Amino acid sequence: MTALRLPLALESGLALPKGARVAVFAPRVGASLSALRDAPVHVITTTKPDYDYFAGLGYACNTAPEGRYGASVVCIPRAKELARALIAQAASVTDGPVIVDGLKTDGIESVLKSCRKAADGVAGPINKAHGKLFWMDPAPDLSAWMTPGQTEIEGGFVTAPGVFSADAVDGASQALMAELPETIGGHLIDLGAGWGYLSAMALSREKISQIDLVEADHTALDCARRNVADVRARFHWDDALRWRPEALADIVLMNPPFHSGRTADPKLGQAFIRAAAGMLKPAGHLWMVANRHLAYESVLSEAFGELREVAGDNRFKVLHARRPSRARR
Repeated sequence: MTALRLPLALESGLALPKGARVAVFAPRVGASLSALRDAPVHVITTTKPDYDYFAGLGYACNTAPEGRYGASVVCIPRAKELARALIAQAASVTDGPVIVDGLKTDGIESVLKSCRKAADGVAGPINKAHGKLFWMDPAPDLSAWMTPGQTEIEGGFVTAPGVFSADAVDGASQALMAELPETIGGHLIDLGAGWGYLSAMALSREKISQIDLVEADHTALDCARRNVADVRARFHWDDALRWRPEALADIVLMNPPFHSGRTADPKLGQAFIRAAAGMLKPAGHLWMVANRHLAYESVLSEAFGELREVAGDNRFKVLHARRPSRARR
């Protein structure tokens, strides 16, 4: 949420109930909530870096609403279905206005059109800084937009709106698992585990003693708890770039993200590679998959003593690196 649009809305007819709690859904790291400084603010986010950021600023934080609110602000995510579900959730726990804010690149125009069709009295929008803000007062009934939460996809896995590869198993992850040796064992880490596909498939190897699933999205990790019903699994809601294992691992598996918002950012995958190297024993192995166009080989060669491409096509490449050169406890 930008600090520019909400003050303009407050000057243009939006009224916040005095003294009432205000829920802010899904704000991102760096967003300013200064326009709400006169209200008790409750940040609701399922993303660990965002949660830690706002908790560090002194805001009350949780992964789900608690009780009723006098007003709500929804910072829309890219996923349209998730954006609608968040707005419906906000409306269901709010007695006053529901405020919706977002960038044009995140689909705020489409969300505004949908709200105008579903609810009366949509006010605004405020156009500023490549985004829009509008509000509905009082909160409308948007129960038709509520999602069932976790849903089952092919293969018997459960996912949820907004998580990576929510509709089907990701092809790159399938390519990685097709190359993972049946003989691997020991302590594994699934870095950026998502809803748990890699771990669920890897645990068919009997020699695996433990697997740590590290995932920053609380919603995805809740799905993983259902998809990976194995006593060898440990679940960690944390930032994959900051988390460290209690003991160095034998293997890291990963299909790292490479987007920040809508922008491709190879530096994110490179940071995953460096983080993985720091989690492994001196003779440890990294098994990863990446889109063909992503040039990770130079970073892998810096972080590991050996590197080879195991398999690939014009879409994906499966990479195996071993002997991390920068392992740290």
